[in-house]
Amino acid sequence: MRWWNEAAAVWDDMFGIGFSTLVLLLLAVVVAVLWYTYPAWLPSRWKLRRAARRAQRGQDVGEVTGELADGEQDAEELPEQPAEVFHELADRYAAEGRWAEAVRERLRAIVRELAERGVIEHVPGWTVTELARAAVAARPALGPALGDAAAVFSGIWYAQRPASAGDDERMRGHLATVRELVRGGR
Repeated sequence: MRWWNEAAAVWDDMFGIGFSTLVLLLLAVVVAVLWYTYPAWLPSRWKLRRAARRAQRGQDVGEVTGELADGEQDAEELPEQPAEVFHELADRYAAEGRWAEAVRERLRAIVRELAERGVIEHVPGWTVTELARAAVAARPALGPALGDAAAVFSGIWYAQRPASAGDDERMRGHLATVRELVRGGR
C-alpha cells in the first residue's frame, strides 16, 4: 500500500483538494447523465452492430414475402397475408432461436385465421386482450386457447419477460387449437 500513499501525496501536491473535489464532482455528473440516458444510447449501438452482422451474413428472415420485408407496413395493421405465411415465418424465427418473434408471428397467424374464417373483423389498434375478448364473444370454445395465447404474448412483449422454446410450443399448440375450432365450425 506504500505506492498508494505515495501516489496520493503526489496528486495532492500537484492539484490540491479543491481541484480533486471538482474532478470527482464532474465525473459523478457524467456518470449520472450516462446512467439517466442509458436506454437512449446503448441499445441503438447494439442494434447497429446486429444489423451489420446480419448484412454480412446475407440473412434476413423477413424475406418470406415482399410485403413483410418492406417494413413500410403500419405497425398496427395486420399485413394482407394468409395465415400460412405467418406460420412459416414463425417456424423460421423459431429455427433461429428468436422465440419472441416466433411468438409474435404465431399470434399474427391466429389473428389472420380468425379474420379469414369470419370469427372476428380485424380492427387495427386492438390489444391482444381485446382481440381475445371479441373472438370469445363470437366462439366461446376459443376462450382457453386465446386467453393463454394472450397471456404468453403480453408477458413477452409488454412485461419484457424473456421468451423461450416452451413459449413458442405453447403458441404453436394454441394456433393448432384455434385452427381446429374455427375450421371445424364449432
